[in-house]
Amino acid sequence: MLGKTAGGLFWMARLLERSENTARMIETGQRIALTRAGSGADDWLSVLQAGAMSQGYIEKHGEVTADLAIDWMLRDPDNPASVMSVVGQARQNARLVRTALTHEAWEAVNSCWMMLRDAMARRVRDRDLPRVLALVRERSALVRGAIHGTMLRNEIYDFVRIGTFIERADNTARILDVKYYVLLPSAAAVGSRLDNVQWDTILRSVSAEGGYRIAIGPDVTPRGIAQFLILDKCMPRSLNFCCGKLRDNLNYLASDYGMRLPCHQTVDTMCRRFLSHDVNAIFEYGLHEYVQGVLENLSALSNQIEIDYRFYG
Repeated sequence: MLGKTAGGLFWMARLLERSENTARMIETGQRIALTRAGSGADDWLSVLQAGAMSQGYIEKHGEVTADLAIDWMLRDPDNPASVMSVVGQARQNARLVRTALTHEAWEAVNSCWMMLRDAMARRVRDRDLPRVLALVRERSALVRGAIHGTMLRNEIYDFVRIGTFIERADNTARILDVKYYVLLPSAAAVGSRLDNVQWDTILRSVSAEGGYRIAIGPDVTPRGIAQFLILDKCMPRSLNFCCGKLRDNLNYLASDYGMRLPCHQTVDTMCRRFLSHDVNAIFEYGLHEYVQGVLENLSALSNQIEIDYRFYG
């Protein structure tokens, strides 16, 4: 596994990114509920599944409800992937490698944990949920800003960036999979106004609606959105952008250490396999199958990085 220093930096970044992504997933679930009739139990179950949180939820609660699902994803201590759990783990990792971080970066991580702990000391009410979700995004952004603005561009920074972009690519893929599983009530809805409204929901869940209209135009279509979130090289949450940054930072490490390792071949193969096709080929292949392939390859890349850089720290 990754050495102590590299592992602390890598997982600190991954977990902080995951906290923001979970908040975005909850927001997606809420927006989905507004466009569909019924209790929404199936919708929230699919959101839990997309976030890999469904098994523990079912074991504890059984029946799926919006209130319990949101509390499970936000603050339940029995859920190791809840926002509060992962922020706590990120803070612990940051503490372990505190000497590798600037004072500003450590303070930003510590303040993130303290503010979210206070905001989620008790179950979040419906009227307070938008404010709490915005706070999660805001504090995560402040940590990124402190890291970006104060840290040297060396191997320490590279491991932070690698953790961030593996997690971010994973989240974008999962949100696209939520669309596949949840949003369309029937095949008849494909191409309908409901279909387009729900695809627009996916854009909003990654704060991409403004960027989409600048890059693609005012017409919101499934293919346009998929192209933007998968293939656009300028959109900071697209799969193409994230994979490009992963490759860049791994290449910086290769240059620093004077050697290329299996993870470098893994990321090159992943970029070539999944990002060299146009959006029509992706839809023809199957969006769900494509997304599952991306997720499997991201997991394999993460495991290979941990093996290759176990000597660091």
